Amino acid sequence: MILVWFKKDLRIVDHAPLDEAVKQGMILPIVIIEPDYWKKDYSSLRQYEFYIECINDLSSQFSKLGSHLIVKVGDSVDIISRLIKTYSITTMVSHQETGTLFTYERDKKILSWCKQHDVSWLECQQNGVVRALDDRDQWASYWDDIMTQNIITQPDSIQTCKESSDNIPLFTSLNSTQQILCPHRLKGGRTNALKILNDFLYHRSKLYRYEMSSPLTAFDSCSRLSPYITFGCLSIREIYQNSIHRLNQLKQEVSNDSRYWIKSIQSFISRLYWHCHFIQKLEDEPDLEDTNMHSLYDTLARTRVSTHLFKSWANGLTGFPMIDACMRSLHAHGWINFRMRAMLMSFASYQLWLDWKLTAPFLASLFVDFEPGIHYPQCQMQSGTTGMNTLRVYNPIKQGYDQDPTGQFIRHWIPELQSLPDSSIHEPWTMPLYPTSYPDPIIDEKKSRKYALDQIFALRKTTAHQKILSPILKKHASRKR
Repeated sequence: MILVWFKKDLRIVDHAPLDEAVKQGMILPIVIIEPDYWKKDYSSLRQYEFYIECINDLSSQFSKLGSHLIVKVGDSVDIISRLIKTYSITTMVSHQETGTLFTYERDKKILSWCKQHDVSWLECQQNGVVRALDDRDQWASYWDDIMTQNIITQPDSIQTCKESSDNIPLFTSLNSTQQILCPHRLKGGRTNALKILNDFLYHRSKLYRYEMSSPLTAFDSCSRLSPYITFGCLSIREIYQNSIHRLNQLKQEVSNDSRYWIKSIQSFISRLYWHCHFIQKLEDEPDLEDTNMHSLYDTLARTRVSTHLFKSWANGLTGFPMIDACMRSLHAHGWINFRMRAMLMSFASYQLWLDWKLTAPFLASLFVDFEPGIHYPQCQMQSGTTGMNTLRVYNPIKQGYDQDPTGQFIRHWIPELQSLPDSSIHEPWTMPLYPTSYPDPIIDEKKSRKYALDQIFALRKTTAHQKILSPILKKHASRKR
């Protein structure tokens, strides 16, 4: 019997470990709910609920094949070691995982246990991330090769043993703090993921390239597949090949709209590449979760503890309407489009001068699609601590005018400002009288932005900065494809 450990790969299609195990005969397929993981400050009720829905959907997929998924609750090392001993298992299979430091340390413990007890643990490559990569020179070619390989079909049947499952715990028993309700989040599971993928490629993606930046249009025009990718309901290869198929169809069509569709699908495909490119950074350097990519930025005296500024930002009460509307929307949906994520992080890091190690876990807890490999490198990139990326300091007032010109999005999420005219909705403090229920700006935006840029550019001009930067570029910088 082979133990198949499902982590964030909750599907039975394009699942190499499962495919390999089923060929050998009977399997022990397990999912482990780890209480210690869900106690972390980046974990939350919204993520847990989505995760459980994904597990239930996966269990349903097993049932349709006349077998069953085994769900366990507890410490992974304890559970895996007990099951291996009970069933005299000599082989375990799973996908590689690029997760948080918690999952990284957990996998090292399990690997050590397997070696001590002569258990073979086969870890298959997940999506386009390459383990033990020396540098980025050939990474794009690896990615292309992986994406064009045949999709592994689901097994015709699965033989599983009759090990019982544990009861799924309520989130309240795991974490008493990260319980912000998320009334408008998407529902988890592969069944929903396939519907959303089809809806995007054939109905919603026409203006993806042109409407992904504004929160007014992004909820419909963006794919909304990110949480399903995070929990592995779909593989990147499945999405890539379905997108290529749709693109080829569009190229055969002759219509006034086809050029918009084509450019949008092409842009979406490039985002799939981008997705794996960022996860590769954390795979190559797990410490990016809590360590500046460029060590010289350790000298910046940013605020590292919770303050009035942090709490105002976290609750959508900064006095800057576009910031507050996006934060409140994120609370309710568990998702916001990429440009607005970047703006929220940039504003916290530059204008509020908060350390990303303070703000990143909180933002992570709000994202249903929290993907550590994208989240932490992006938080550092938007905070200016990578040393190699162009500084992107978003002006929240300009972003409001650009992405929500009439204030429609702002009025929806900040009812305190509903009565303001379009001309003042982005700068309510310019009105002689405006609602006292909405706060004044908590900082002087121009002065704060200038202070932050002065601090960072002063570091960038030093010889030490360039010396430290060279190996970072070799390890993490993107290459031309």
